[in-house]
Amino acid sequence: MSHLLRLTKNCLSFDFIGSSTDDSADDMNNVQIPTAWRPAFLDPNTLNLFFDLYHLLPNGLSSYSISCLVQMTSVRRSLFSNSERTKFLTNLVEGVRNILTNLHGLNDPENYHEFCRLLARLKSNYQLGELIAVSCYPEAIELIAKFTVQSLHLWLFAPNSVHYLLTLWQRMVASVPYVKSPDPHLLGTYTPEVVKAYIESRIDAVPLIVRDNLEDPLDDLCMVQQQLDQLSVIERCEYNKTCRLLVQHFDVKAREYENLAQIPNSNPNDVTVLELQLTWLVYIIGSAIVGRLTVTTSDEQDTMDADLVIRVLQLISLTDTRLPQAGCEKLELAILSFLDQVRKMHSSEQAQKANIYKRLNEVFGLSDEQMLLSFINRKIITNLKFWGRSEPIISKTLMLLSDLSLHFNSVRKLARLDEIQFMLAHHTSEHFPFLGTNSSLSEMKCRTMFYTSLGRLLMFDLGEDEERFYNFLKPLTNQFEFLGTVLMETSGFPNDEAKNAVIGLARDLRGLALPLNARIQYTMLFEWLYYSEYLPIFLRAVELWAHDPAVTTPVLKLFAELVHCRTQRLSGNVSSPIGILLFREASKLICIYGNCILQLEVPYDRLYPMKLKGISICFLILKNSLGGNYVNCGIFKLYGDNTLDNVLNIFAKLILSIKQNDLLEYPKLSTSYYNFLNCLSQEHVTYLASLEPSAFVYILKTLTKGIEASDSATYIICCTILDSIVSYIFKQLQIKATTFPIKKVYNFTHETIKFLKVVEVNSELLQSMLSSLLNNVLTEDCRNQWSMSRPLLVLILLYEDYYSSLKNKIINGQPVEKQPAMVQWFDDLMRGIERNVTSKNKEK
Repeated sequence: MSHLLRLTKNCLSFDFIGSSTDDSADDMNNVQIPTAWRPAFLDPNTLNLFFDLYHLLPNGLSSYSISCLVQMTSVRRSLFSNSERTKFLTNLVEGVRNILTNLHGLNDPENYHEFCRLLARLKSNYQLGELIAVSCYPEAIELIAKFTVQSLHLWLFAPNSVHYLLTLWQRMVASVPYVKSPDPHLLGTYTPEVVKAYIESRIDAVPLIVRDNLEDPLDDLCMVQQQLDQLSVIERCEYNKTCRLLVQHFDVKAREYENLAQIPNSNPNDVTVLELQLTWLVYIIGSAIVGRLTVTTSDEQDTMDADLVIRVLQLISLTDTRLPQAGCEKLELAILSFLDQVRKMHSSEQAQKANIYKRLNEVFGLSDEQMLLSFINRKIITNLKFWGRSEPIISKTLMLLSDLSLHFNSVRKLARLDEIQFMLAHHTSEHFPFLGTNSSLSEMKCRTMFYTSLGRLLMFDLGEDEERFYNFLKPLTNQFEFLGTVLMETSGFPNDEAKNAVIGLARDLRGLALPLNARIQYTMLFEWLYYSEYLPIFLRAVELWAHDPAVTTPVLKLFAELVHCRTQRLSGNVSSPIGILLFREASKLICIYGNCILQLEVPYDRLYPMKLKGISICFLILKNSLGGNYVNCGIFKLYGDNTLDNVLNIFAKLILSIKQNDLLEYPKLSTSYYNFLNCLSQEHVTYLASLEPSAFVYILKTLTKGIEASDSATYIICCTILDSIVSYIFKQLQIKATTFPIKKVYNFTHETIKFLKVVEVNSELLQSMLSSLLNNVLTEDCRNQWSMSRPLLVLILLYEDYYSSLKNKIINGQPVEKQPAMVQWFDDLMRGIERNVTSKNKEK
């Protein structure tokens, strides 16, 4: 019986149309049953069989019958006519109703979980109007509501199944505006009961969690947010009841919390219980107010939303007064989530027309959006001041600031606020402790986000005001002067304070460089860094701490951002030497880091963080700089500058230090490697050809692995690189076959002859790629024919004899009766093709 049920489930789960969905995701996908199976699904005994098996089989087996019913519920709608679908759905709902009547087997977690999935699938595949038309719908929806309420209160039992119950109610409520059935949907009766059960079950669970030290659902913020997203839709059904309930609970708990906070030696557990209960209420209120974005609201609902917002703002004022002495991290995270929902609410067009500010002004003195933004930014400053040791709160606070400063309209409003001007003028560790040199590494990661937001706000109306820009940079200037003394002028190994200052500065400057999209502002930053001689400080730091990725990674990422020609900020001014100067500094950094890291012995389990990650960023720096079209690479050779030669030599040594298996094992490494190769092959293929033979052979081998990769992006980019390289080889061979004067015109040098010799010696590598590409055409599901066809043609033209023997081998391997057709197909492939590598010929 176990094997029969597994077989049935696997048949019902089979991917009949090759949609290749992710098996790990419960997407509520339709089951594309073959039409030939239709009679089995029209027979009511089929559904009844699985419901009967559920009632008859013991726990452990019965869940498999429900799993089969889950799949049968999702059978494609087109399998039935309208009347047949109604009968099928009626049988399903009746079967569900019968299980809910006596709750048979639902004390088993597996049965319970699969049954919750079955309920969710009911709405995913059927319209609310169709469910309402089922004769037993009133009884079934009452039982489903009762079951949901019981399940929410039994929060310790199968907590992961709640998602499916909330999905059912979310989808049903979302469908209400589209229902045309004259019969009542009854959701107005039962949805408030579900919302009430969710709210009260979360509040009631807190004392038990604190007392018995149980696992707190609030620790899993992903699950909490997922449930709140579902609840935000459910709550808007009979919204007045939801608001009354929330106000009632919130007022009681906030009053108790305020009273307890005034007692000097109150019981810490009592305080914790109230803080966690308020945490749940703040999260739920946030979900309630953001739900307004999906519906049309009335004046009455605007007032209700305002009343909810006011209560949380009053709580924020209360908790902030306690911050120097005490605070609750979970409650603060809930408040930040709430403020983010307020941000979404006030930034929508609907909120601009809403009457919520009238009520906010009456009770809290916030008369318009500008005053609300001012309140939110005061909260941001408070958090950055008092929660410097809480990475989750600092990170979430800075994410809120980043979201607020993301769009032009928001920045325009924010730039006028006193709170924003305060941050722009006082971004020091004295005011914001997380900017200090004694911060932890996790806290320092937040600094990039902070300076990105400040950069957006600063750039809004900066224009060409250099004085204002350099005043903003004063705190960073002070740090550079300290580092210049410690790193550049004193002997001995620097202390941790200097090391942390380097890490912090690199993160700060990377954050600041990100939003500098205009050429004028970017130039001001670069000239400050270059002409103040601050960049050599970073080079010295990398030399000292090359073994420590905590230092090298932020510095390398900073340079990757500086050399990035974002929105053409580095190009356009032909008289400016910035591009050349920047590339020289970046090249020095790569050479220093590369020479140090090549001498470093690293254990294999630390290979990526200690070595490969840094090398990956070096590839990114090279790709951003050489692919930005602001560096005229020919100028280096013209003036005898060996910058480019040095950095390409280091590149060759770095790639040879990476095992080819490691290259494909780490996606970020392979992406940066292939992206840089693509840049070299497109714009600087001559430099690729000038690499030492071992490095060029290594590149060919990695391309061989790339075109065998299952990852489509890797396959496509490797085909592009290969096309550029073999096209260059083909053209050089054509030049080689011409007369001497023509060779001289085309600068056919000894280096080119040497390169072609390397290609000749390693021709089997290119021939194997020809074989692989052809094999992909013949035997694989070739989804990238355009990309693959480019190098395939050039390889055929390069190795015509090999291609001919390969073709004959393939033809002779076919059954005799199929060989003439195969010959014809190979002839058609090359019909009309000329012996050149022009785009037109490749297209043909």
